[in-house]
Amino acid sequence: MSLAHEPQKPSLRNRLLRHVLLPLALTWLLGSSLVVAVAAYFTQQAFDRSLLDDAYLVASHVRGNPDLGELELSLSTQEMRTVLFDQSEALFFAVLRPDGSLLAGHPGLHADPLGESRGPTFQSLDYQNRSLRRVTVHRHQPAEFYVVMAQTTTSRDRLIQRLLVFSIAPQILLLIFLATWLQRAIEEDLEPLSALEKGLGQRDARDLTPVPVSASTRDIQRLGQAINALLGRIADSVRAQREFSGNVAHELRTPLAGIRALADYGLGQNEPRVWREQLEGIAQSQERASHLVDQLLALALADEAQQTLEQKPIALDQLVRESVLRFLPRADAEGVDLGANNAELASTVLGNGALVEGILNNLLDNALRYGRAQDGPSRITVSLKDNPQSVVLSVYDNGPGVTKAQLQKLSKRWMQGAAGEALREGSGLGLAIVKAYVNLMGARLHVDSEVPHGLRVSVTFSKP
Repeated sequence: MSLAHEPQKPSLRNRLLRHVLLPLALTWLLGSSLVVAVAAYFTQQAFDRSLLDDAYLVASHVRGNPDLGELELSLSTQEMRTVLFDQSEALFFAVLRPDGSLLAGHPGLHADPLGESRGPTFQSLDYQNRSLRRVTVHRHQPAEFYVVMAQTTTSRDRLIQRLLVFSIAPQILLLIFLATWLQRAIEEDLEPLSALEKGLGQRDARDLTPVPVSASTRDIQRLGQAINALLGRIADSVRAQREFSGNVAHELRTPLAGIRALADYGLGQNEPRVWREQLEGIAQSQERASHLVDQLLALALADEAQQTLEQKPIALDQLVRESVLRFLPRADAEGVDLGANNAELASTVLGNGALVEGILNNLLDNALRYGRAQDGPSRITVSLKDNPQSVVLSVYDNGPGVTKAQLQKLSKRWMQGAAGEALREGSGLGLAIVKAYVNLMGARLHVDSEVPHGLRVSVTFSKP
């Protein structure tokens, strides 16, 4: 599937703004609604209280008429207009008998329903095409009657609207200011991330140097460190591949050239004896080249295993027995006494089985090549020493050994001892491979001279 058809992902800046501002806006909306509702409630309470006071005022002027035997309003129409004057609202009232008939006031203004009431009741109604707020007061002195007082709601509606405007408008401005400030702050915090992205996008594929990171936050700093660590690992891998390629090209040139020379010389001769000699030389050169390739591959494996090595408890004694049995036919054929000490003792160490086997193979191969005694029988011994916190694996021989000067640099690549230089065998990679494997497993390598002569190579493993 083409990447061009994939939907475009939102930017991190927009996602952060949305995740911050959306909950903030919802919280603001809920808070504003609550504030307006509370303000409207208490505003209505204040207007209702004023309306109730006017109803009590009218009720206080209702008197009993002894001559007529019924109630009457003691204030005239003009006096009622003066008492109930309001410059912004229109007031309406009605004094009703218990049966609902009008005693005084505006006709058509009634309380519904009439009956027993424990206190003043407030309601909204439409009267003469106006929206009114009314209160009904039920009185029993000097006789039973009802007072209905109604008032238009223009002032209270306007006040609530003003409360709404003056409470919400500043908050909207604050929200806009906060959104602007958050956008600028997020852009500033994400600027190092953009710079990192730009730097990586413009970088050549062969450039594996660390990326400069100007981190404004710890997260971006960690991201930059992780990227630089990855570039470092890739650089090490590329360097190892180049070194491996160079080593192969350099070291195989000699045996391959020798094979070609032997073949050309043999083809130019007519005697079968000469052919056989050349074929034997070709076989020896092929064996040397094969051994060299195996060692170079082992070094490449060691470089690659730095990132993926898995260590676990392994039975070192079993690996020692298997390696000794594997090299025993070669040792017998070359007249070397190959033995093992304490290999029957159970020894468990923390390491990697393949790397430990590679260590044993290289140490035994080196000992068989260069550790044969100059006088008398040759002996090679593999021993195990169990300590409280560690196990020491040693391979030693009674060969010519090495000098102190050679001992300091023997574990470097392409370095050989006097025996290797005299025999012109090997490539000086055996101990380099051993050292690489030992370092990978966190073990310790020791190379010492044996008394009176010989070489001892010891590897100290930690117990699990």
